Amino acid sequence: MTDLLVELRDLRKGFGEGEARTEVLKGVTLSLPQREFAALLGPSGSGKSTLLSIMGTLMKADSGEHLMLGKDLMAAQDAELTDFRNRRIGFVFQFHHLFPDLTALENVIFPAAVRAGRETSEQKARGRLLLERVGLAHRMNFRATALSGGQKQRVAIARALMNQPSLVLADEPTGNLDRENADQVMELLAEMNREEGTAFLISTHDAEIAAACHRRITLNDGRVA
Repeated sequence: MTDLLVELRDLRKGFGEGEARTEVLKGVTLSLPQREFAALLGPSGSGKSTLLSIMGTLMKADSGEHLMLGKDLMAAQDAELTDFRNRRIGFVFQFHHLFPDLTALENVIFPAAVRAGRETSEQKARGRLLLERVGLAHRMNFRATALSGGQKQRVAIARALMNQPSLVLADEPTGNLDRENADQVMELLAEMNREEGTAFLISTHDAEIAAACHRRITLNDGRVA
């Protein structure tokens, strides 16, 4: 098997019609190897969030090629994409998007429970292990509303890793955290990259976060600079 995880070739995406149409991605070509740990940089409006949404199969490009693990995602139907996304891709956002009435453990195992249609003992064991690894073993039975901002983001990271994805896409994952918590989150992501073998693409405006990544990819005006 090739060690190439993602291949994008001449990817294009626009929004609107006629004179109101805005071209956001204007021919993005890049590749990510497996176990990548990269920062995605660029000014606001450069297309970073759109690119992450396409890479995460939350939307499709208008044209170009999008391959992941050799699968042509441009040709895949919606049901295929949903299944592929659940198995292969994790997400961490600036806002953690936890379910407030669920415990930390219930939030973590949610992606696996949805896929299986129920909670299982195996899922709970995996969830407990992940919460232990992110330093929240003592908080796993607390509701999300009882957790601090940094703790919520750690739960979100554990949730993103629940299904052992090949790729985690992180959109400003430290944007709402102070410096200490931001650095701790980045240390955790790097540890998961090393130990779980998960690839990470981290969109950020933070120079210190970018410097902690192994590679920096810059988008400028809808293209890889």
